[in-house]
Amino acid sequence: MGKARSVFARICARICARICARIYSRLLLAAFCLGLASGAPAQTGPYPNRPIKFIVPLTPGGGNDVLARIIAAGMTPAVGQPVVVENKPGAGGNIGTEYAARQPADGYTILITTPTHVMNTNFYLKLPYDPIRDFSPVSLVAMIPFVLTVNASFPAQNVKELIALAKAQPGRLTFGTSGIGTPHHMSTEMLRSMTGIELVHVPYKGAAGIVTALVSNEISMTIGAINSLLPHIRSGKLRPLAVAGSARTPLLPEVPTIAEAGGLPGYAMDSWFGVLAPAGTPAEIVGRLNSEINRVVRDPVVAKERLAPAGLEPVGTTPERFGEVLREELVKWARVAKEAGIRQE
Repeated sequence: MGKARSVFARICARICARICARIYSRLLLAAFCLGLASGAPAQTGPYPNRPIKFIVPLTPGGGNDVLARIIAAGMTPAVGQPVVVENKPGAGGNIGTEYAARQPADGYTILITTPTHVMNTNFYLKLPYDPIRDFSPVSLVAMIPFVLTVNASFPAQNVKELIALAKAQPGRLTFGTSGIGTPHHMSTEMLRSMTGIELVHVPYKGAAGIVTALVSNEISMTIGAINSLLPHIRSGKLRPLAVAGSARTPLLPEVPTIAEAGGLPGYAMDSWFGVLAPAGTPAEIVGRLNSEINRVVRDPVVAKERLAPAGLEPVGTTPERFGEVLREELVKWARVAKEAGIRQE
């Protein structure tokens, strides 16, 4: 009788073990499927535990590239992992931006962007990403003044004279930009639509091409970022007519805004740089990125020694505020594009 009970106990134990194993396997499978459904990649350790890619969707040397490298250098020691800048230029920034949008939402890919991010919606019928839905805002990190600039030999001495000259010679004056849909382009389109002047657009591959063309008198004017223009303004080769933003800049305190100098209330091109992550990036990771990035750009030494010489003005906002800016800019530039008669292609 005791032997029979022993055999029965062993059989029961085996059955219980098999049932428990099946239940455990199903629980593991359910947890795995839940993780897939949530879209949030699992972290195998404290974030970050491997290098972070910082995507610049334009060529090296521009303001966004310079700023990304300043931020990356400041973040790397603090997060304990390399923050690696990768330039992915092409299609007015669309190639690098789409690449960033398609990466896992795990905090290991971030993107530096400019107003082009929302401006491009007015030029492309099939933009390969949604500028709002496909990204999680991290921070609006810096501003850079744009300046209406001409060659030192250009006949117009101020904005009103430039407008008068353009009206007297419709379609004769040219303006250089770093591409279709860029702040250079849209700021000039806003000027054109508000004054009725006719200008010829000459796009280049980057800011360096614009400056070279302006210095050599190949183009009439540009509304460009101050960092690339300032050395030639100070050397006397170029002449600033007005600041495009809503306020004057300390770098050129005597130069009025376009709104002031041209009698054009409401004209303002406040160019910014912001950092985005792929949509769905966990809030705690966005918060960590926001904290580290803002710490770098708000550092007084970084601001004085790295940002100011590049014409950059530090900001550093919450993710929520940057999201508001993106939505406001989307509406603003859609209105400008409509008034300028720009059509999507």
